[in-house]
Amino acid sequence: MKKNILLFAVCMLQISLFAQSFKTKEERLAWWQDARFGMFIHWGPVSLKGKEISWSRGGEIPTNVYDSLYKDFNPVNFNADEWVSVAKAAGMKYIVLTTKHHDGFCLWDTKQTDYNIMHTPFKRDVVKELAEACKRQGMAFGAYYSTCDWHNTDFPLTSPGGKTKREVSNLDSYTNYLKRQIGELMLNYGPLATLWFDVPQKFDAVRGQGVIDFAHIIQPDIIIDNRTGASGDYETPEQRVGKMKLDRPWETCMTIGHQWSYHPNQRLKSLKQCLHGLILSSAGNGNFLFNVGPSPLGVIDSKEVNRLKDMGAWLKTNGEAIYGTNGGPYLPGRSIASTRKGNDVYLHILNWKENKVSLPSMKAKIVSATLLNGEKVDVKIANNKMSFTVPLSRRDSISTIIKIRVDTTAISIPLIDPLDDYIATASNSRGKNTVELLVDRSKDNLSKWSTDDSVRHAWIQVDLRQPRSIDAVIINEANNSHITNFTIEYKNGNDWVKIGEGTKIGSELNTKFKKLTTQFIRLNILDATSTPALLEIDVHEAE
Repeated sequence: MKKNILLFAVCMLQISLFAQSFKTKEERLAWWQDARFGMFIHWGPVSLKGKEISWSRGGEIPTNVYDSLYKDFNPVNFNADEWVSVAKAAGMKYIVLTTKHHDGFCLWDTKQTDYNIMHTPFKRDVVKELAEACKRQGMAFGAYYSTCDWHNTDFPLTSPGGKTKREVSNLDSYTNYLKRQIGELMLNYGPLATLWFDVPQKFDAVRGQGVIDFAHIIQPDIIIDNRTGASGDYETPEQRVGKMKLDRPWETCMTIGHQWSYHPNQRLKSLKQCLHGLILSSAGNGNFLFNVGPSPLGVIDSKEVNRLKDMGAWLKTNGEAIYGTNGGPYLPGRSIASTRKGNDVYLHILNWKENKVSLPSMKAKIVSATLLNGEKVDVKIANNKMSFTVPLSRRDSISTIIKIRVDTTAISIPLIDPLDDYIATASNSRGKNTVELLVDRSKDNLSKWSTDDSVRHAWIQVDLRQPRSIDAVIINEANNSHITNFTIEYKNGNDWVKIGEGTKIGSELNTKFKKLTTQFIRLNILDATSTPALLEIDVHEAE
């Protein structure tokens, strides 16, 4: 045993010396932020069932059945070069593969457990083949590795959902197992662009920092996310676009459909939703890690491939306003966003409300305003406001981008709040299902508001930030229509006036009314058969 540890330490020293010839961690982080767009891949034997990876273990799929799926896992059509080609066609700059998810199954030839790809009928090292394909095609490669492990008996928690406590466990032993495995990944398939940990559960900040320190001994320039239990190098908002941050890197991870791993009837996000996720992430100074779940045969679904290629086609024309940019100076909202680099500000108009767009002026002189093709844009400045007009025929259905050249470095312009987003408050919220998720422009079930279990009556108030002329309120409910009695009101002076009521909301309720002007909308949930839960509340601004 001591001999094996010594040999491993020598290998770590060799790779450490080798890795030092690469960029520093700060330089790698800067490159990663400039890249902005990456591919996330969730894959494993569970694809045979079309259920969610790990979370279905012990639930929809009995644990003994789930843990035996690898015996039939034979993805004979897997072609690593094809995966990388799809990512490149989408305009992605890096790939992060789930080398081991919470279910403990390993996609590489690990020497730490037999529960791995080499003990399937396939018997090929997926991580090795994908890492090599990335090198051949100039794509950066990163490894996702679940901090928790519901299969390993040393980890204190197990399925379903990592909520069952084991009677006997050894967290120190498991931590050593984790370190040996990430050592294998970095030594055999690196240098890696990133280590993407997930769901630390019993790992606290001290234990998590120990993992990070260990990884930096092997590869000093590796960047690591915030899910070891310690803070790491970047934040990871999930299934929602993160908020503007200039002082802390972040990366939104989001699915192209409704499930992380393969689903045979995956409902895909529209092209507009996909690209708005990328645009708003960049505008908030964050990255966008977009997930696909390959089939049991190892193929990315053709519908997903086509959607990604359409994203890439849009980026070929508009990528200048995404890659290598910083977010701002305008805070991203529901209709506009902005990015910047050099002396240019890129104004992204996501939704046209009028024939012109008006915004607070920047603290910089405008030298020119054009579309990305160089066509001049009409701009007017008066009373600390600037307005832009673009003919209907020149607008882009995804995002009309106006390139504004200024007389100073764009990054020096202070942040500006255009009051283009909403603020939500509630009488009750449950844990991470906070009320702000109701106005985050995401209708994903992982981005929802709900109350505590015992609550059946609650109110949600939406502050539109400024008086707006509206003629409809749109509400999306989760959990199969649990709400059975509600009213919708708007604030008129000091009074609340009812504009809608009902006994069912469902997946989407569009309550229409005559145009009115208000800053506040309120939903009163008067009764529900179970815990109330909503995905999104929006308003339609009247013409």
